Amino acid sequence: MTVSVWIAVVIALVALAAGGFAGYMYRMNVQEKKIGRTEEYARNLLDDAQRRAEEKKKESILEAKEEVIRLKNELDREIRDRRAEVQRSERRVAQREETLDKKADNLDARETALERKQGELDKLTQEQAELNARQRAATEEIEKAAGELDEKQRVELERVAKMTQDEARDMIVERIQREAYHDAGVMVREIEQNARDEAEKKARNIVAMAIQRCASDHVAETTVSVVSLPNEDMKGRIIGREGRNIRTLETATGVDLIIDDTPEAVIVSAFDPVRREIARLALEKLIADGRIHPARIEEMVEKARREVDNQIRETGEQAIFETNMHGIHHELVKLLGRMRYRTSYGQNVLRHSIEVSHLAGLMAAELGADVQLAKRAGLLHDLGKAVDHEMEGTHVELGVEMAKRYHESPEVIHCIAAHHNDVEPQTIEAVLVQAADAISAARPGARRESIENYIRRLEKLEEIASSFQGVEKSFAIQSGREVRIMVKPEDISDEGTVVLAREIAKRIENELEYPGQIKVNVIRETRCTEFAK
Repeated sequence: MTVSVWIAVVIALVALAAGGFAGYMYRMNVQEKKIGRTEEYARNLLDDAQRRAEEKKKESILEAKEEVIRLKNELDREIRDRRAEVQRSERRVAQREETLDKKADNLDARETALERKQGELDKLTQEQAELNARQRAATEEIEKAAGELDEKQRVELERVAKMTQDEARDMIVERIQREAYHDAGVMVREIEQNARDEAEKKARNIVAMAIQRCASDHVAETTVSVVSLPNEDMKGRIIGREGRNIRTLETATGVDLIIDDTPEAVIVSAFDPVRREIARLALEKLIADGRIHPARIEEMVEKARREVDNQIRETGEQAIFETNMHGIHHELVKLLGRMRYRTSYGQNVLRHSIEVSHLAGLMAAELGADVQLAKRAGLLHDLGKAVDHEMEGTHVELGVEMAKRYHESPEVIHCIAAHHNDVEPQTIEAVLVQAADAISAARPGARRESIENYIRRLEKLEEIASSFQGVEKSFAIQSGREVRIMVKPEDISDEGTVVLAREIAKRIENELEYPGQIKVNVIRETRCTEFAK
């Protein structure tokens, strides 16, 4: 390699080194400028932060001073209140001390007075003891003299009366016994009459409740429905495989299906008439449809239940329209509709209630009473019979409860409560509802009793009453619910009427069959006639 080449290389290296140094110096200068700007920016941020911190510090100090002032004011106010309370307490304590001082002075004065009175009492006690001793001595002398006088009087009385003391005592005892027997008979008669009245009231409720709720044989015709079948094969389809269809229908409706040897007929038995009607409609729909299986049965039962609900509502609305009553709660309208399926001794309760409403309204119009109130109470008086199969209580109690629940007036509620004398009637409308109820229920034919049997029972009642000795006349009244007996006063005493009434009642119970109860009313009357000449 030549010298010129080496020189060129050295020059290049020197130039390269100089360029690198110049570049390095330039970068250092630029970086120093950036660092300066950054430091200036940081100093500005720091100054701003310090300024804000000073402002925040001043605000916090100001707020703290305000809070201290507020707390101080509250503390001062509380101290003033406590100081006032302490002053009041001190005044009360001072007053109590003054009161106690006065009471102590009064007690001292009373003790002094009591001591003085005790001394006077001791003195009086001593004087009373001496007086009692003198009185005992005087009494002994008087008793001795009285004994001697009584003995003389007894001897004189025995001489005048010509009987001994024992004979007089026996005569008095005998007379007292006769009077006591008479008084006892009168008392027994009064007690029995009160007991009979109370028993009659309670028995009416018990018998009515039992008859309404007990599905016994004498009401069997009102607890079954007969569904006709197109053929005998339908019985097997109703029963289903292993009895699943009949079990489903009985479970869904709550009735008993009786499938026996009766040709082309199935009997639906249930004491609840609404459930029996639902089952009858569902069974008729199933027979007409022909498809009988558990799912179809449940569907038809639901349809029948909706249909019966509609019929109940429509029937209630028809009863409202027929009696021209308005403003009755829709739930009460449904209960009226349910009464269409309720019977009492074979009498339809809804028709009976409508009839009572009309009768009560007519009588109220004649007497100048409230016609609308009488008709409304007559329509709703047996409302409890719509639910007495499902709820506890008599139909009167349930009717009152339903009327109260659906905001009927107190006058209507009183008429419902009093129509069987559960409470004493206080208004003329309540008495009219009672009378209308008795007229509707007691008229011949209202309760499935033929006119021949009705007349025969009345004649038998009078025959039984007239067969007893001492009976002058007997009358069966109130459609056979009461027999009134006139007795001969010279043959039967007042006490004997009680025995006679009991014997007649027992014989009626043994020889007659009748719904409800029969009142035996024995009457004894004494008439004295004299002529002035």
